[in-house]
Amino acid sequence: MSILNEISELLQKGRAKQVQQLVQNAIDEGIEATLILNEGLLGGMSIIGEKFKNNEVFVPDVLMAARAMNMGSQILKPHLAEEGIQSKGKVCLGTVHGDLHDIGKNLVKMMMEGKGLEVVDLGTDVLPEKYVEVAIKENCQVICCSALLTTTMEVMKDVVKAAENAGIRDKVKIMVGGAPVTEDFCREIGADAYTVDAASAADVAVELCKG
Repeated sequence: MSILNEISELLQKGRAKQVQQLVQNAIDEGIEATLILNEGLLGGMSIIGEKFKNNEVFVPDVLMAARAMNMGSQILKPHLAEEGIQSKGKVCLGTVHGDLHDIGKNLVKMMMEGKGLEVVDLGTDVLPEKYVEVAIKENCQVICCSALLTTTMEVMKDVVKAAENAGIRDKVKIMVGGAPVTEDFCREIGADAYTVDAASAADVAVELCKG
C-alpha cells in the first residue's frame, strides 16, 4: 500500500498522530505537498464525507478524522505555501444572530475544509452585517448561515437584505442550512442554496466558488 493510501486510511480511522508522522515521512521521501494533500488528506476526508452522507459513519468519526486532517495539514502548510497551492475558494460561516448552536456549523466547516475550501468561522450569534463585513474584507465567494431554532431562521432573510444593501449580492452567494430550514424557505428569502447535511453543503460550496 502506498504511503498516500495509508495516510487516507489512517485519517478515516481518526489516527491523528500516525497521520502526522506519515505526512512527515511522505515529505521526507520527496513526495509533493499538493499530492499528499489531495490524495492523502483530502482523499480520506472525501470518503468520510460520503460515508457520513450515507449514515455509515457518525459525528464522532467525522470529528476524529477532521482532527487527523488538521494535524496532517499543520505539517504540510509551509510546504504548500512554497508550492503556491491555490485553495478552491473562500467562504465565511456562522450561526445566525440569536442562535448559539454550533455542532452543525462546526461539522460543515470541517467538511468544507476537507474539500479544500478556506473557511472563515464567525462563530455563533452572528449579526447580518457581520457576515457581509467579513465577506467583503476577506473576499469570500460564499456566505453560509446556520440556524437550529425556528425563531432565528428568519434572521437569514436579514443576511440576504444586508448583502443587497452593501451592493455585494451579485458577487457573493448565500447558503442556508440547519434543522428547521427547507428548500422552500431558501427560495422564499432569496438565498442561493440549501443543503440537508454537512457533506452536501461542502460539495455545493465548491461548485458555487467555481461559478
